[in-house]
Amino acid sequence: MTAIEIATATTPTVPASASRRRGLLRQLVDSKKALTGLILLALFALLALLAPVLAPGDPSLINSTGSQAPSAAHWLGTTAKGQDVLALTLWGARSSLFVGFTVGLVATGVAIVVGLASAYFGRVVDDTLTLVTNIFLLLPGLPLLIILAAFLPPGTSTVILVLVVTGWAGSARVLRAQAKSIRGKDFVAAAVVTGERPLRIMFREILPNMASVVMTTLLGCVIFGIGAQAGLEFLGLGDSSVVSWGTNLYWASNDGALMTGTWWAFVPSGLCIALVAFAIALVNYAVDEITNPRLRNRRARRERKG
Repeated sequence: MTAIEIATATTPTVPASASRRRGLLRQLVDSKKALTGLILLALFALLALLAPVLAPGDPSLINSTGSQAPSAAHWLGTTAKGQDVLALTLWGARSSLFVGFTVGLVATGVAIVVGLASAYFGRVVDDTLTLVTNIFLLLPGLPLLIILAAFLPPGTSTVILVLVVTGWAGSARVLRAQAKSIRGKDFVAAAVVTGERPLRIMFREILPNMASVVMTTLLGCVIFGIGAQAGLEFLGLGDSSVVSWGTNLYWASNDGALMTGTWWAFVPSGLCIALVAFAIALVNYAVDEITNPRLRNRRARRERKG
C-alpha cells in the first residue's frame, strides 16, 4: 500500500450532511443580511438578560408622575400611570422573546415529528397525520386563537400552548413534502436495507438533509410566536399582570396614549417587535439566498456588477 493510499484510508470521512451544515453556517456568517439580523437578535437578547441590572426592581412600580415625555430622568418617558417606559420595554423583552423562541422551537419540533413520520411510514400513518394536519389548516387561525385564549386560564404557559396548537400545521406540511422527496433517495434505501431503525433513519439520515428548510420553518414560527403573543395581549386575552411588549401596548391603548399624543408609551414596544421581526426576516432571507440556486445566482450577478 502506498503512502497516499495509507493516508486516504486513515483519514476520517466527513458525512456529506455534516459538511453541508458547516457550509450553511459559514455562508450565514459571511452574509451581510444574516450577520445584521444575528447582531440585532443578540442585542435584544443581551438587553433582555440584563434587564434586572439596567432596570432593577419591579418595572410596573409607579415611581413618577404620569405621561412625562422622554427626559434625562426617564429616557423613554413614563406611562399615564407613572411607570418608567424604558423599564417596561426592557423587562417586556424577556417575556416576548421567551414566548417567541419557545413557540418557535416547540411548533417546529411538532412539525418535524409529524412531517418525518408521515413521509417515512406512509400509507395509514401518512393518511392519518395528513388528515389531522389538514383539519388544523382548515380551521380559521385567528378565531381559533382567540377562542382558545379566552377559555383557557391566563398565563405565559397558556399563550405558548395556544400558539403551538395553532402554529404547527403549516410547517408540518412543508416538512412532510421535503421529507418525502428525500425518502426516495438511494442512501435512505440503503439504510433501510442494512436494518437501521426507523428513528435513526428519520433523524440521522433524512433530517440533516432538511437543515435549511427546518431553519426557515423555525424562524417563521418565532416571528409568528412574537407577533401572535403581542396581538393576543393587545386584545386583552393574555395575562395583563405579565410585563411584555404586548401588554405594554394593551395598557397604552387603555390609557388612550394615541389620542393624547403620548407616543412614547407605545412606540418603543411596537418598534422592538418590528425590529426583532426584521432581524429574523433578514436571517430567513439569507438562508433562502444561500440555499435557493435562483436567488444565489442573482446575488452573484449583483456582486459581479458591483
